[in-house]
Amino acid sequence: MERVFSRVSAFAVALLVATAGLGLWLGDLHGQTDPGVLRWGTVHRLSGVLAALLVVLVNSMAVTYFIGTGRWCREVVETYGLDPGYVERSRTLKRRAFPVAMLGMLAVVAIVALGGAADPASGRPGTQDWVTPHLVGALVLVAAIAALFQAQLPAMRRQHALIEQVLGEVRAVRKARGLDVEK
Repeated sequence: MERVFSRVSAFAVALLVATAGLGLWLGDLHGQTDPGVLRWGTVHRLSGVLAALLVVLVNSMAVTYFIGTGRWCREVVETYGLDPGYVERSRTLKRRAFPVAMLGMLAVVAIVALGGAADPASGRPGTQDWVTPHLVGALVLVAAIAALFQAQLPAMRRQHALIEQVLGEVRAVRKARGLDVEK
């Protein structure tokens, strides 16, 4: 899971950076009439939506990983009568990981909200006042999202190590009971 998470999160950050780069290249679209430039504005908006969905997906992967492995851990500990401390350690890791994933999701929602407020295509008055907050907010929040992805990796590594410990105990119990033991 860690390898998949790392790759998908790196792709999400790269897409965020590319979208920000496109936005910087385009500049302020207020008063712009060139159809070619306006088409690139549409590309910027669509790539932003794709990047936002990908950020939510990556954070959802992390949440799902902790939910799934936590439940697996609880069921295995109960089935084999193992130390309940494993379950508590898994819950602790999950409780620490959830806020980080939620912050990542909220950060991308903030970028999108600022972008919507700055979008001249919306036809609302005053959108030009939101261009700089969108620019600054996007740059800061993209860096925050990248850091939040990185912050989730140690918890995933610890959860994986916990799973390996539980599997080691299961092997020992199965061997002591004369049952098949997978390597």
